[in-house]
Amino acid sequence: MLAALLVLGAGGGIGGWAYARSLNGHLARTDAFKGVPEESRPTPVVKGALNVLLLGSDSRDPDNTSDSRTDTIMLLHVDKDHEKAELISIPRDTWVFVPTSPDGQNGNTMAKINAAYAWDGTPLTVQTVEGFTGVHIDHVALIDFAGFAKVTDALGGVDMKIEKTIKSIHKPYRTFQKGTQHLDGAEALDYVRQRYQFADGDFSRERHQREFLEALLDKATSTGTLANPVKLNGFLQAVTKSMTVDQDFDLVDTAVELRGLRSADLTFMGTPTAGTGNRDGQSVVLSDKTKARALFQAVADDTVQQYLAANT
Repeated sequence: MLAALLVLGAGGGIGGWAYARSLNGHLARTDAFKGVPEESRPTPVVKGALNVLLLGSDSRDPDNTSDSRTDTIMLLHVDKDHEKAELISIPRDTWVFVPTSPDGQNGNTMAKINAAYAWDGTPLTVQTVEGFTGVHIDHVALIDFAGFAKVTDALGGVDMKIEKTIKSIHKPYRTFQKGTQHLDGAEALDYVRQRYQFADGDFSRERHQREFLEALLDKATSTGTLANPVKLNGFLQAVTKSMTVDQDFDLVDTAVELRGLRSADLTFMGTPTAGTGNRDGQSVVLSDKTKARALFQAVADDTVQQYLAANT
């Protein structure tokens, strides 16, 4: 989604905005905040700042999520001046409090953060992430994993640095050679799903997801893509056809707001953790509560750049 916004912002104008308006029709919609108690939500602190919850799932249908979990959870923060942005990944196994689901059958318990999506889809995920971070979510975007592959292929693939030679645990059991490799959509999706071959498990997968998104963003905003109408159209069509957004999200309005933002203005980072542990017989990721609280307070206060300068 961010790549599409930056591309549209860079190529705006009357014709560009008219084209972008047509893309809105490709976006599936969901009531992402349905049933979320307004009194329980964090108050927006800084006018003009933007917080978007990005979710990656095997299903594009956020209203039918039984037994489905989000493998990717990220919080995109754009500062009030729309000059800098941060993409913060939250490990899917982070041990957090999940509020009661609307049907009363699940929640009101500590669990892995992605359990919220399985229990009540996007709304409970929003409520859980807001409770964990203390950050008010303005918009939600869900992208299915098949969509990742199509978007990558529309760009002609991406170059990624493979940190060590591994063999995939998924068919067709590809071997990924150490070093910078050019990957098509299926290969990139396969690689960022691997975790068992790395000593730090899910942390490596989370890291590779960020590296993939950074590579995708760089490719989308490259001169070769922006100057090629066929490739550019294919990319934007693939993005919007694989996305589900909240009812109030407007592609054009948001692209106009972020038109001055470029890929170099984006920082990728992870949520501070205290390693892994065992809870209720499950291997989970434990949040470093002090450091995470400081980071997300900076997000809420729109002072992330100052936080980064102080914590480099």
